[in-house]
Amino acid sequence: MSDNEIGAFLRARREALSPAEVGLPAGPRRRTPGLRRAELAMLAGISVEYLARLEQGRDRNPSAQVLGALSDALKLPLDARVHLRRLSKLQGHGHMCQAAPRPSREVRPTVRALLDRLGSTPAAVVNMLGEIVAYTEGYERLAGPLGILDGDPPSLLRFVFTDPRAREAYPDWDVVADQLVAAMAYGVSLGDPYTADLARELTVTAGAPFSDRLAAGGLLRTRSGTERVVHPEAGELRLAYEVLELAETDAQHVLVHLPADEASSAALDRLVGRRPGTLRAVGA
Repeated sequence: MSDNEIGAFLRARREALSPAEVGLPAGPRRRTPGLRRAELAMLAGISVEYLARLEQGRDRNPSAQVLGALSDALKLPLDARVHLRRLSKLQGHGHMCQAAPRPSREVRPTVRALLDRLGSTPAAVVNMLGEIVAYTEGYERLAGPLGILDGDPPSLLRFVFTDPRAREAYPDWDVVADQLVAAMAYGVSLGDPYTADLARELTVTAGAPFSDRLAAGGLLRTRSGTERVVHPEAGELRLAYEVLELAETDAQHVLVHLPADEASSAALDRLVGRRPGTLRAVGA
């Protein structure tokens, strides 16, 4: 890695982006390839002087908020945002308190036994980072075709905020996003370094849709409700969900989905290959 990887990356992306791509007029007598430094600074909401320091390597520690704003302004695709995030960790944002316990990806035997008994019911164990660490066959049938389980490990936060399929899967995407940030904000407020590091990552990779929610505060997490899911095999589903907290030392919860109406009940039964009426609609 050179002395100024972040600066070189930002300058290269600025010079590769035309004014028209960000809604600015090209204007006469333009000598700078791509965007002028002042134009990018304006779009990102930072000063020209600060952007110059970043590009010239005189500031090596930009905040995640600044990198997220620059990523949005430069219209970076996800792979470029991930690369920029890695550069920022290498230049000083990768330090975390090693004394803090890492959020567990292990599931206690009794919890696994509970999942086994739920069988065709869509249910998953989720840790404090939004990682899915265990799930039922029913959850795999529900979440797998949506792309939720593609990550390593699967992550609800990364899926919802960085995977374009999420906005197709969740017609009420804004509500789902609010709930995930509300749950994450609790870990950030406790000073958990791993949650804070994930927040910095998503500030860069997801940009304003994530960072604006986290900065606004005031979001309340709900532990039960109803959400709509558009499934490629089962169509639109209305699902009631319950969040069941496990022991405090686990820092995990069980997320259970149940059909919220008869049509969703029938569709889920077909999806998981069970006889009609196995997953009865809540309240029916």
